[in-house]
Amino acid sequence: MNRIKQLFLEKKNILSIYYTAGYPNTDDTIKIAEALEKSGADMLEIGFPYSDPVADGPVIQASSKQSLDQGMTLNLLFEQLKELRKNIRIPVLLMGYVNPVLQFGVENFCKACAEVGVDGCIVPDLPMVEYEEFYKGYFEEHNLSNVFLITPQTADERIHKIDGLTNGFIYLLSSSATTGKSLEVGNTTETYFGRIKNMNLKNPTMIGFGISDKQTFDKACVYANGAIIGTAFVKAIENGNIEESVSDFMKKFKS
Repeated sequence: MNRIKQLFLEKKNILSIYYTAGYPNTDDTIKIAEALEKSGADMLEIGFPYSDPVADGPVIQASSKQSLDQGMTLNLLFEQLKELRKNIRIPVLLMGYVNPVLQFGVENFCKACAEVGVDGCIVPDLPMVEYEEFYKGYFEEHNLSNVFLITPQTADERIHKIDGLTNGFIYLLSSSATTGKSLEVGNTTETYFGRIKNMNLKNPTMIGFGISDKQTFDKACVYANGAIIGTAFVKAIENGNIEESVSDFMKKFKS
């Protein structure tokens, strides 16, 4: 069974951490993954940087730029990920924009993911119709979960369609803003989260965008199977002291 599916069968209140490959230093990708698993992360999302990240806030944009300036590419990332499964047991996804994937070749990308032990992908700007018509077979052949995103504006019909195409979890954006905005669960957000919860989807959901601390994480877990933290973690490791920074950051969620 895919590690992602296994995780959701075994655990509630799942904590997934996003970070940018090759940041703060090019060779930190595996080091950060190992430190996160050691500190109690349940799942990892490794971002492959792109020069025009339209949904990313300033912190993740800056990390992507630094990573690219230091020479990070998809080819280099897959080289680094050959070491992934030596010590990492938790599910790992790659997250990024469709342009680098198309340049790499979607079939080659899926094959490379499977070879290094990646369990799934989040490609927010990959159109659902194109995925279903052209690429779904590659993902299934290589046992990869393709994760779709929904927002407060996503219609019920589309959500059910996404649920039918999903074989891992659904990424529930807390808002339509870019990453890094603080999660505020007001009446509108609560109605949105409640609407999704009451749809009784067959797939689990994870809330992302605006989760930055134990309080916002716990709020998100009321409405979903867990939550994803990105910007706050990327900020936490910017000084380059990986083990200490990861340990200190993760302690906040274990109290």
